[in-house]
Amino acid sequence: MKKKEKTPNQLMDELFERYPMLTVCKDGIIKAYDCLKNSYASGGKLLTAGNGGSAADSEHIAGELMKSFLFNRKIKSDFQEKLIRSFGEDGEQLANKIEGALSAVPLTSMPALTSAFANDVDAAVSFAQMLYGYGKSGDVFLGISTSGNSKNIIYALMTAKAMGITSIALTGGNGGKCRELADIVICAPETETFKIQELHLPIYHALCSMLEANFFEERQC
Repeated sequence: MKKKEKTPNQLMDELFERYPMLTVCKDGIIKAYDCLKNSYASGGKLLTAGNGGSAADSEHIAGELMKSFLFNRKIKSDFQEKLIRSFGEDGEQLANKIEGALSAVPLTSMPALTSAFANDVDAAVSFAQMLYGYGKSGDVFLGISTSGNSKNIIYALMTAKAMGITSIALTGGNGGKCRELADIVICAPETETFKIQELHLPIYHALCSMLEANFFEERQC
């Protein structure tokens, strides 16, 4: 059984205890958490994108948010009761297995759409196109680029700004052009790609766990 034993603040403190070098990112991490918390509280969702290893990170983030991460997530009692009332024993079994979710869409996971757009229009605009189609004001876009200069992430950040979608850039080095475009910047204090990616993992794990601790009560198993 996964236990809910820590508050969001304790989880954040634990991040900096384990990775003291990330203290320089503290302001950006706090802002990102508050931004995501407010968006989810208002019915928004997270859209993520990146390239290569950062594309895998986008998928990873969605996985942590859409199912239980550090502890079991209790679903809303009214939905649980509706399943049982509508489907009896089968509904009860389903209600006991469905977990609470925080809506997160990795824009990297749609190869048919992205390849069609790349072939017909421009590959660099694929993330911007999907953000335009899926996003709405009140959502959050998280663009991951170790250099801060990935063209497709830059176009997506531009689209987010024009749509009134709050944007977070998870980057490294000096932050590149993403630093100029994103509303919130978390810049890992490394310059080599693989070292930046190694620091991105604990950052987004902390954010996901903090959000989980904020929004869900533990269910009994």
